[in-house]
Amino acid sequence: AATNIIYGLALGYKSAIVPVLIVAFIAFASSTLAGFYGIALSALGMLSTLATCLSIDVYGPVCDNAGGIAEMCELHPSVREKTDALDAAGNTTAAIGKGFAIGSACLVGLALFGAFVTRLNDMGGGDMTVDLLDPLTFAGLLVGAMLPYWFSALTMKSVGKAANAMVIEIKRQFDANPNLLIPNHPDRPDYDTCIKISTDASLEEVPFPDGMAWAYACVLAARWGTAA
Repeated sequence: AATNIIYGLALGYKSAIVPVLIVAFIAFASSTLAGFYGIALSALGMLSTLATCLSIDVYGPVCDNAGGIAEMCELHPSVREKTDALDAAGNTTAAIGKGFAIGSACLVGLALFGAFVTRLNDMGGGDMTVDLLDPLTFAGLLVGAMLPYWFSALTMKSVGKAANAMVIEIKRQFDANPNLLIPNHPDRPDYDTCIKISTDASLEEVPFPDGMAWAYACVLAARWGTAA
């Protein structure tokens, strides 16, 4: 299993090479031909496929849910095999959709950054540029690059806490009523409590990660100005 994980990680890292080169070429060519306006048009072109990408993204979960329903209904094993094959295809299409989303987000971020600098120049009457050798700009860049990892860590920890609470609740129900482990027994689990655990966790854990992104920008801008 460890060798498969290492090989999978290596393959995943290699898969980023071609898309990054393509997006870099698009950004360079668009900026050369039409400046930031060209970059914005390129991002708009990628975002025009958003409806198709979202439709592709939901294909995998739909097939996965269909497989779970088929298994719970004790249908013929061949049904589950077919839904697994469709789910595998759905995972591939979902990965393609995420690639489109990341590529367009990169171009949109660059266009928004250009619009931000242009707006500052219009308001201040100056000629502001982004100087990466400026200590404040470089420090802000490092902190900003760290934010996605912090956000991911918070969300993953929240998922782990909710999953642990769910496991404890399921174990409690099994201990309280061993008949739940008997197939086709008329006693049913307490689904409402499990749903409540998941819902409460999602509502309680979301505000801090979501507020962190905009609070970071507001605090740094108020304390150190637009360069940060």
